[in-house]
Amino acid sequence: MAGEQKLGGNPFSGGGLVALVLAVIGLGVGLYRLIFGLGSVTNLSDQYPWGLWISFDVMIGVALAAGGFTTTLGAYVLGWKKYKPVVRPAILTAFLGYALVAAGVFLDIGKPWAIWHAIIMWQPHSMLFEVAICVMLYLTVLFLEFSPNLFEGLGMPGAAKFMRHPVVLWPLVIAGIILSFGHQNSLGGLFLLMPHKLSHLWWSPLMNYWFYLSAFAVGLAMVSFETIVSHRAFKRPQPLSLLDGLARGTAIALAVYLGARFIDHAARGNLGLIFSSGNASLLFAIEVVGLGVLPMLLLFSPGVRKSVDGILWSQVLVIAGVLMNRFNVNFLAQSAGPGSYFPSLGEFALSIGLVSLAVFLYRWAVIALPIMSHEEAH
Repeated sequence: MAGEQKLGGNPFSGGGLVALVLAVIGLGVGLYRLIFGLGSVTNLSDQYPWGLWISFDVMIGVALAAGGFTTTLGAYVLGWKKYKPVVRPAILTAFLGYALVAAGVFLDIGKPWAIWHAIIMWQPHSMLFEVAICVMLYLTVLFLEFSPNLFEGLGMPGAAKFMRHPVVLWPLVIAGIILSFGHQNSLGGLFLLMPHKLSHLWWSPLMNYWFYLSAFAVGLAMVSFETIVSHRAFKRPQPLSLLDGLARGTAIALAVYLGARFIDHAARGNLGLIFSSGNASLLFAIEVVGLGVLPMLLLFSPGVRKSVDGILWSQVLVIAGVLMNRFNVNFLAQSAGPGSYFPSLGEFALSIGLVSLAVFLYRWAVIALPIMSHEEAH
């Protein structure tokens, strides 16, 4: 059984160069914000203190990076060795995702130079404190899980072997799973304080668990997406058997998540709100039916799972559904007042730049480090 390998090539060719240019523009906007303040590049206000950067760079970024804990849970804890080929790319994606989440938080808070205060100024009754500590700890865990790839790339096989020893690896895997459960929940828990601001189509005393369950589904969807796209980009055969398993896992995770939400609505007598909440009803229908139930049914279909394109576009719908959920929760919770908000050009530029930076770094990593495994995937 052949191990992981470097793909080789030029990280600056084609889309890599475009991603790097967009990343540089975004970083330039970030530097401008640090010098001149939030008001110089954002349309945030007292009515809308959480804008695109919190919704997309943080809340959505954390959800999309969930492939790290879902794949390690399956491959190591549940013993599904079939999925080990996607563990390294998934951990790489999760590490890059959480690093950019940290960058998004750093740039969005009013006093970014005080971001380290959470380490020594504990507020154990604060959800934001829990989010901060879990993200910092999980980012550290992801770096340690990813470090064997760096050691191999640097020609240090002894250090890589040490980091992959079960005595070292297993505590990291367990810590990552526990920390992911903590902060995926706590991101939803932030909105438990707002039952009077958020439509009860989204607000629930259990909504912190909805965040976790939806992250589980979108984590598997992201692993599928990155596997298909990276194999196409580097002209490698698609591991259809592995993608089929990920698709079935996504469908099951969606069924649990959507079923739990509808049962919760029924138990609290809120099913009528689905049809009587005006614009919120339309947003709910698009998010839950069009981008939740539909891809779930598609991914349960054996015919769809036989097609790489069928799996890809079904998983894109799943990703779009969770993306819309986080936007709906964040912005509907702030929309009760008289103000309005639309992201500025600078906000879009920074968010696009951070994503582009992640794409470029992912491309560089799979070219320069032993991460991808064609043989094991088959």
